[in-house]
Amino acid sequence: MIKTAIIIERVDVSLGGAERSVSELSAQLSADGIDVTILAAKGSGDSDNIKVLCENYPGKRTPLKVFGEALKKHLCENDYDIIHSTLPFDFADIYQPRGGSYLEAMIRNADTYSNPFVRNFKKATHFTNFKRYAMVRAEKHLCSAKNNTIIAALSQYVADQFKRHYDIAGERIKVIANAVNTEIISNPIESDKLRNNWLNDLNAANPSKAVIFLFGANNFRLKGLPSLLKAVRILKSGGIGHNVFVVVAGNGKIARYKTLAESDGISKNVLFAGAVSNMPQALAASDVVVLPSFYDPCSRFILEGLIAGKPAITTRFNGACEAYENNRHGKIIADGSDAESLAEAMKYFAIKENIQAASTAIEDDNLQGSISIKRHSREMIELYKEIITRRDK
Repeated sequence: MIKTAIIIERVDVSLGGAERSVSELSAQLSADGIDVTILAAKGSGDSDNIKVLCENYPGKRTPLKVFGEALKKHLCENDYDIIHSTLPFDFADIYQPRGGSYLEAMIRNADTYSNPFVRNFKKATHFTNFKRYAMVRAEKHLCSAKNNTIIAALSQYVADQFKRHYDIAGERIKVIANAVNTEIISNPIESDKLRNNWLNDLNAANPSKAVIFLFGANNFRLKGLPSLLKAVRILKSGGIGHNVFVVVAGNGKIARYKTLAESDGISKNVLFAGAVSNMPQALAASDVVVLPSFYDPCSRFILEGLIAGKPAITTRFNGACEAYENNRHGKIIADGSDAESLAEAMKYFAIKENIQAASTAIEDDNLQGSISIKRHSREMIELYKEIITRRDK
């Protein structure tokens, strides 16, 4: 049995996609016969296979250097066949950056600002953030020729980031596309109830003709919510917005965007639902998933939408666009600032026959199989075996 340590900063699955992804991967690897231990700096070690190493360190976050020293001590006292890290530690066999490269994330985050002065200022000063600078420096060191750590990229987009920013040799990068649990089933009665509640809150005049676009994220600016609101305004000004509704699910700064929706005259078309505790139910209650993201290594939200049979709209700066075919299973637009193209994509799916055609194609092409965490686990185990065989030789 292969004994694997998976390193993650925090172990609380309520914190976000990275934590949930590691939890799902750990469970599937275990089901596939791998002995998995999760090593975290912070969180709740309420399971035998979770070790929290820096729980006494003050504050919510633990510096990379502090966590690294705690890990080295643990690894000296415990034997593992594979060290699989989501953080850039050069002693790991595999580095699987759940957020893509830190340098790309900083550049793309700056591009979310429409004001060119602010955008350029952000790019010029992003290294003043000590934590981010430490991460970029650690990534650069890990990718240097003197190290052997394999980059397990969640998408080809992420693989290309590492080649472009760090000039790392191609043989040190393995694309293992992101995946989600495909076996979570929503309750149809509860989903219908949720949809009716949404439409009641929106005061939809003709619920049977309503098309609900679900946006799911917490960082509203990075994930393109301003452009989504512009797209709704474009549709409404074109006279086709009366049946188009957007439900915003997430814990972002709602007040700011509510004000923006009101000033744009689209407040009757947009519902800010806040945090959604049951995403499969929300997906089932919607018609299309939309995430005009400025940056996403490979978003779970889009993958979960495809699993639910929903057409997807996202950008080429989201690695999840690699999971489906443009104009067949959904639409892929240039970037998060392209509100006109986003409006065109939404206009296409405002026609229910087009939604049905895309949903049928998703099922016919078995996208569920390619997005499954079971596939991801199999490919990861193959990488484990390759590393162990190469080490033995």
